[in-house]
Amino acid sequence: MSTVHIPAGLVELDGELVLPSSAKGVVLFAHGSGSSRFSPRNTYVAEVLQQRGIGTLLFDLLTSAEDQNYETRFDIALLTKRLLAATAWLQNNPNTQTLNLGYFGASTGAAAALQAAAQMENKISAVVSRGGRPDLAGEIALSRVTAPTLLIVGGADYGVIELNQQADALLNCDKKLTLIPGATHLFEEPGTLQQAAHSAADWFAQHL
Repeated sequence: MSTVHIPAGLVELDGELVLPSSAKGVVLFAHGSGSSRFSPRNTYVAEVLQQRGIGTLLFDLLTSAEDQNYETRFDIALLTKRLLAATAWLQNNPNTQTLNLGYFGASTGAAAALQAAAQMENKISAVVSRGGRPDLAGEIALSRVTAPTLLIVGGADYGVIELNQQADALLNCDKKLTLIPGATHLFEEPGTLQQAAHSAADWFAQHL
């Protein structure tokens, strides 16, 4: 693992980049509001991906000062801009510029991942949303996503299931909506995060 510093406009974002020796792709993680690159759930998913030979970049979408501001946490346009900055950084990094790229978004990070994927078009190979709010990406962005997209939702995450179904209906790409039985929003129930992580790993392994 190497700690990296990603320039994004006037700020610098800290991240952790892991590249297995035979990696053919790298997945950028967009965490949800109030979370960081140290999110235990995203860290766990990243480890599952690494075991499958997929590279991962976990990074902070916001600086610590920005994260104190509640409104900034839900500024999807800003989060998208930061994700695109990290994407550009990977594309210019000699160690990663030949690798296929994927996005993994949780909560509000899923909206940023889908907006970024809509802008990047075929340069993004796959997108996975876990317990995400893809609806916040907006109808225009959702309709423009070309990357194969997997929406993973807890089977007991009522309200969010419906929002994912609405977003799924707007996607025109290769897509799949997976419900994890018994899981609530944070996938805290025994075994549910493991199921979500393996579903994500299968999707990335297939499309990266």
